Amino acid sequence: MVKGPIGVFDSGYGGLTVLREIKSQLPGYDYVYLGDNARAPYGSRSFETIYQYTLQCVEWFFKQGCPLVILACNTASAKALRSIQQLNLPLIDPSKRVLGVIRPTSEIIGHYTYTNKVGVLGTAGTVQSLSYPIEIEKFFPSVQVFQQACPMWVPLVENNEYNSPGADYFIKKYLDQLLDQSNEIDTVLLACTHYPLLIDKIRAYLRPAISIVSQGDIVAKSLVDYLERHPEIESKCNKQGNSVFFTTDSADDFNQKATIFYGNSIQSEHLVL
Repeated sequence: MVKGPIGVFDSGYGGLTVLREIKSQLPGYDYVYLGDNARAPYGSRSFETIYQYTLQCVEWFFKQGCPLVILACNTASAKALRSIQQLNLPLIDPSKRVLGVIRPTSEIIGHYTYTNKVGVLGTAGTVQSLSYPIEIEKFFPSVQVFQQACPMWVPLVENNEYNSPGADYFIKKYLDQLLDQSNEIDTVLLACTHYPLLIDKIRAYLRPAISIVSQGDIVAKSLVDYLERHPEIESKCNKQGNSVFFTTDSADDFNQKATIFYGNSIQSEHLVL
């Protein structure tokens, strides 16, 4: 049997926060990470553009021998995952799998709230897709979801300004807009993999009683469960503990900024798709 690495995809750097959590729980597996930095950010792009970009990257992962690809990007999960699963996978290779970050989060977010009022912070693309309200309703019909797009947060993080005083203005602005929708929100989901880097400042502008939920640990635990339930996929995953990194933009820039998200220095390769 030919085995391959688990693929982890993001439009840029944020997925590294998910990969870090996955590796902490599944350290023995091989991983290949791709950041499509040259075409980032995805958050403001159209459904069709995001779908085409994501499909192109998924096909690249499959060419690297990946039996399983994780879309560690909320925007790609919201706007491309379902189409890829339903339209493309049956034609490309029905034995391979592509998973996202929205469903694992939606399956458990209702357990965090007592008021049944949940706030979702995400990119414009994720918010406009309505993926979270739709998915959360499937599992928790009584939970009311309030969404807020935060278009300035990703640029703040990627330009290493997330700890600057200037970041406070935009963090408070979007949180105020979210909480203005309901004063009963008691759980806030960070529905973008960049946002955990802002969590200290986010916490400063929220009431102490409000729970903040980030996705890395949730997605990692969901993957552990998935591999246990699907031995036919797990058996195709290589296990030598290796990780390699690719970016469609400058490898030097990626290596420098990746440390912010990943916690360790990495050496990436430039990829032309």
